[in-house]
Amino acid sequence: MQSLSLRCEPVHVDGHEPAGDWIQLLINENPIVILSRKGCFMCHVMRRLLASIGAHPSVIELDEPEAAVAAASLPVLFVGGKLVGGLERLVGLHLSGALEPRLVQAGAIRSF
Repeated sequence: MQSLSLRCEPVHVDGHEPAGDWIQLLINENPIVILSRKGCFMCHVMRRLLASIGAHPSVIELDEPEAAVAAASLPVLFVGGKLVGGLERLVGLHLSGALEPRLVQAGAIRSF
């Protein structure tokens, strides 16, 4: 099985481009991305569920001011550049059997 690296480092924007542009670029370039805030338990649960099926997301930890604005909607999962939603949506996809095919299509895991 292919090993995918787990990146859990905060994203720092250098001021030349808006933070939204950087985040969108990272979402488009990585098969699985989680937007989170530091210490988010639901993000940890998301990562554990994905790791249990062999997928390792890139995690973008938002700074406190950014996270405060989006707190009600964090964590947020993107697969293949497309919004999946929060933890409840991820668990729903997993239980319905639709998660693994979606991850295979995004190139996050190999087909079984």
